[in-house]
Amino acid sequence: MNDDDEYSATVLGSHWIDRPQEPRDAVPDRVEGSVLRFGPGVTAAAPAPFPVVLPPRPRRRPEWRRYTLAGAVLLGVLGYLAWQEWGPGLAVREVSAATADGRDPGCDSTADVVALVRTNGRPGTIAYRWLRSDGTRTEALSERVPRGRDEARLHLLWTFRGEGVYEASATVEILSPGSRTARTAFTYRCDR
Repeated sequence: MNDDDEYSATVLGSHWIDRPQEPRDAVPDRVEGSVLRFGPGVTAAAPAPFPVVLPPRPRRRPEWRRYTLAGAVLLGVLGYLAWQEWGPGLAVREVSAATADGRDPGCDSTADVVALVRTNGRPGTIAYRWLRSDGTRTEALSERVPRGRDEARLHLLWTFRGEGVYEASATVEILSPGSRTARTAFTYRCDR
């Protein structure tokens, strides 16, 4: 046995063991002296006692599918607006003619002959002319029809003077769009 009172045969007394000297320029560990390890060390991760199955990630939709509905609605609105602006033009559906008040003109008066032109409600211009039974005709006239209005009234003012009876008729000729006519007849009567 050793007579040294400071000697201990335990692990804690391992500083009594003679070892080679460490180099002087070596940086010491955080622990002074040597570290003794016991046991097998750190073991590898043990496998799970049952199989672990991760739930599948939800499939991500392609980016284009996310915006398909919004794109379809946008295209529909743009198509409708384009059709409103550049779609089919003005079309005449029906033409009729009559005197404005429905009566025959009296002595020295003016007959207001009105042609009622029904359209499809699209904007455009109606080109027309009036033919009178006395052989006169107007030059080509035009009437601008705004969007949303589905009828236009075309007026012919025909002035009568003097005594007598005159069987008059007026015909409106639609020159464009399309070609249509409408005729009305009335009697000028003046007995003084």
